[in-house]
Amino acid sequence: MIKQIPNLFTLLNLVFGCLAIICILQTGETFMIMQEGQWIAQLPEKIWWGSICIFIAAAIDFLDGFVARLFKATSPLGAQLDSLADVVSFGVAPGLIMYQLLRISFIGEESGLDTYVLYLMPALLIPCAGAYRLARFNIDPQQSEGFKGVPIPAVGLIVASLPIILLYNYFGLTPLILNKWVLYSLIVLLSYLMVSTLPLMALKFKNFSFKDNAAKFILLATGIVAAILLKWLAIPVVFVLYIVLSLSFKTKR
Repeated sequence: MIKQIPNLFTLLNLVFGCLAIICILQTGETFMIMQEGQWIAQLPEKIWWGSICIFIAAAIDFLDGFVARLFKATSPLGAQLDSLADVVSFGVAPGLIMYQLLRISFIGEESGLDTYVLYLMPALLIPCAGAYRLARFNIDPQQSEGFKGVPIPAVGLIVASLPIILLYNYFGLTPLILNKWVLYSLIVLLSYLMVSTLPLMALKFKNFSFKDNAAKFILLATGIVAAILLKWLAIPVVFVLYIVLSLSFKTKR
């Protein structure tokens, strides 16, 4: 029974991914407000709860690996189960957030309520790219020291941060984030980063030598400062820094 504890954590990750999807799809009415001379759609509250569920799923996803090592219960079954849960929590759920954000961005346009669903379908690139990324990871033994392409949980957290950033409208970014071309560009960029083979560092410490972990220490310190100063906006900032540091330090596979 002890050997199944990590798998129960993984299934809990999946549960919160499913709860996120439920919240994201049950948005209720969307209201329009005037902001800086423009009509902006007010984000339904349940989308924020969907984001929170994704963040909880991410915390559980981190813990299940720790629990598996603690109980020495790593297994091929656990690895496959982890990927199946991740594609829901960090692929499907974030893809639906993008779907809803695109829908809301079109509502602000003339005749926006008559938008063809085809215009919203690019959001599904995220779960598709995420599934491809996970399948490739599962059959590639060379990704223990670093990653090829951006891990799907990182993309899930970036997308999940958007509704909360919109909630607080940091630096007046709401009109920018709810611009359909910005959303399309973000979907393409995040999908590309997942399926790419860019060499990116894994955030695991084998020792605490600054020489061996300079990029990770810089990322950690910057992340703490950014969280204090930028709050939720720190998530995309740290994500960009993670990419830059990984490529600058040329993590070896």
